[in-house]
Amino acid sequence: MIREHLTEYAGLPVVEFLDRDAEAHDLQRAAFDARGKQVEAPASTPHRERMDKAGLDPGSAAWRLRLSSYTEELVPYLARFVEEVDTSRVTALVIGDWGFEEGSDISSRELRDALISHAADLPALRSLFLGDITFEENEISWIHHCDLAPLLAAYPRLEELAVRGVGDTYQGGDMLSLHVPEHGALRSLTLQSGGLPGQVVRQVLASGLPALERLELWLGVEHYGGDTTPDDLAPLLSGAALPGLRHLGLRNSRRTGEWVRALAGAPITARLSSVDLSLGTLREGDVEHLLAAVPVLSHLESLDLHHHYLSEEATERVRAAFARAGVEVDVSDRQGASEEEDHYPAVGE
Repeated sequence: MIREHLTEYAGLPVVEFLDRDAEAHDLQRAAFDARGKQVEAPASTPHRERMDKAGLDPGSAAWRLRLSSYTEELVPYLARFVEEVDTSRVTALVIGDWGFEEGSDISSRELRDALISHAADLPALRSLFLGDITFEENEISWIHHCDLAPLLAAYPRLEELAVRGVGDTYQGGDMLSLHVPEHGALRSLTLQSGGLPGQVVRQVLASGLPALERLELWLGVEHYGGDTTPDDLAPLLSGAALPGLRHLGLRNSRRTGEWVRALAGAPITARLSSVDLSLGTLREGDVEHLLAAVPVLSHLESLDLHHHYLSEEATERVRAAFARAGVEVDVSDRQGASEEEDHYPAVGE
């Protein structure tokens, strides 16, 4: 989830483009280990060898760019990547820490502008993940973004975008904005958040994204700005917005049961092939509504409900009902909570 860095993205292994300090540190550690074993210090390291191997076929890896220290700044680091790697063949990028210190909330504005300036150097880019940052590096609520619509405009062939973090919903700082007038290639959009504002959801649904097939929203909790309601998704639930959508994820929600009821009565549900309500707070009071919705959901290939607050008995009832309907359902990761206030989604801050 957000405990570890991605090891695979867009079907490719993630290979890190080391910043200068990371490479020097790796060599120093290798030399220290060699002295302890009384062997010759290596001329390279496994990280460097993986990077060099990927450099022979840049399209064989998803390249992670992140600053492990702050002696090399973002703009020259990205310029060095373009210089040392044949980026004309790079299809996937994973962006980690772009230059904020622990506990800070620096916006992605400089990162966005740097990526836009290198659009001509990345003509094959199809998949982009912004914010491969673990909770030990920075809380998800402290990962601030800005208006990312210009980034999509600069990459009209981008097919997959994932964004972790939103921004400052309280103090007037930068916050994610994503109203895209027209983008004909984007097929998958993921917004990971501890609290997703309804304003951002409305922007996405008002965008021109005719090719979008997968939409995943981490809705979160109100304390971190997660005020999205079914009214915000009304254009989607009615079937009017995003006509190509086949997969819908309404994940990490404090109100999972409310989304079960909304989908049960929504026209869009009939054309979805999979639904993901995982990482949320499905609870005992939601079971009868969910079971009543089985006929409406029986055409789905899969329904993901993992991380929930159902009892063992209720979990088995749900599993059995969807199995009879021929739907692959995931009801793993049952949480324990005795009080209503103990029901939290998997990712809050």
